[in-house]
Amino acid sequence: MTAVLRGGSGRVIATLHSGEGVAPGRAPRPYVSVETPEGAAVTETGPSDHPHHLGVSVTTPDVDGTNFWGGSTFVADVGPSMLDNHGRQSIEREERSPDQVTQAIAWHDHAGARVLAETRTVGVREVDGLTLLAWSSTLAAERDGVSVGSSHTNGRPGAFYGGIFWRTPFGTAEVRSADGHGVDIAHGSTSPWIVIRGAQATLVAATSSGLPWFVRAGGYTGFGPAIAVAERRRIERGAPLELDLVVALLDRSATEADIDRAVSVSLASTQKEAAV
Repeated sequence: MTAVLRGGSGRVIATLHSGEGVAPGRAPRPYVSVETPEGAAVTETGPSDHPHHLGVSVTTPDVDGTNFWGGSTFVADVGPSMLDNHGRQSIEREERSPDQVTQAIAWHDHAGARVLAETRTVGVREVDGLTLLAWSSTLAAERDGVSVGSSHTNGRPGAFYGGIFWRTPFGTAEVRSADGHGVDIAHGSTSPWIVIRGAQATLVAATSSGLPWFVRAGGYTGFGPAIAVAERRRIERGAPLELDLVVALLDRSATEADIDRAVSVSLASTQKEAAV
């Protein structure tokens, strides 16, 4: 099952994959592949260094002990360990319109039980001459006191990835946030926006969630607002977790003025998406 979302020129910007056929050890889940308006790929799926990275997806290494990230699990006082604890996500319902897709996604733990219900909307927007990918996800607990962790909360310092995670094909990238230049400044920052500038394209990402950014830009480049940073996060019945990300997709020719304008447009778009 796939769906495509096109930009104003008619070019495919986002391809939504169901995740069917993803190997169990890679935590099967729906994911999205994204290209810029000029056709530059800005996501990567199944790279040799981390074959469980799947474009853009909602994923985390630890939900009540189930690994929805794929690959190894970081075990305190042991390190990365391959365990038989991988979960899976499956699309139960889907609604499509010309510019967006809304999905109901069930998160099943490694024993097959439902642990989270996700409502996800992915859309392509054309705003002030810019092409944006807009993503929102609501994670609702299917049982009492669901606990979400990360490799950081489990003992690996700085490895608090988990949430909406975007794997790029950039080997390295320049990173900027409202707090300054450099990945070390952006990583863990609650800046409402970040800029990821690679050789092929530039991504200007914004969120209204207030979550800290996980950012890596060496060896591979990936980013996203992180769910579990300083401590594990509990999701209770009736109190869902809201996630959002708006990313302006700029081609290699983008100027500094283009990037600055994209920051403003992306920020404003997070507010509009939240009001919908």
